[in-house]
Amino acid sequence: MNIKITPKQIVYTAFIAAIYFVVAAIFAPLSFGPVQVRIAEALTLLPIITPLAIPGTFIGCLIANIVFSASMLDIILGSLATLIAAILTYMLRENKYIAALPPVIINAFVVAYVLKVSVGAPYWMTVFTVGVGQAVSCYAIGIPFVAIVKKYLPEAFNEKW
Repeated sequence: MNIKITPKQIVYTAFIAAIYFVVAAIFAPLSFGPVQVRIAEALTLLPIITPLAIPGTFIGCLIANIVFSASMLDIILGSLATLIAAILTYMLRENKYIAALPPVIINAFVVAYVLKVSVGAPYWMTVFTVGVGQAVSCYAIGIPFVAIVKKYLPEAFNEKW
């Protein structure tokens, strides 16, 4: 398989990563801990529009976790959770409501595990609180955000691999 990546695609990917990081930074007090609403996770729904959002959200999440997390486990597992969720969202993109499930479910369980190991947070309660926060990010913010991007910036995200 021969994949040709253009400079324009690299710019779009970097732009998504930068937006993820900036949103996570602005809302850092809400984005980390056992009770969190990481608003930047709304961007994990952008793979509904373009596969370029997969590496973009992963890189943005990785940088945010490096800068704001005290846990190496969160840097690795939290970032991988976002990557896997973005890939699954892309695979399920035909139905936006189903496509929003992977970021909610994966992050609920992975982040709860990270917080249990890192700070001793109660696992099942944290699965619930992180899951609710992810649902807010993905369903209340992410789905409307994707609709706005599709409507007002369609040419920016018509790039294919």
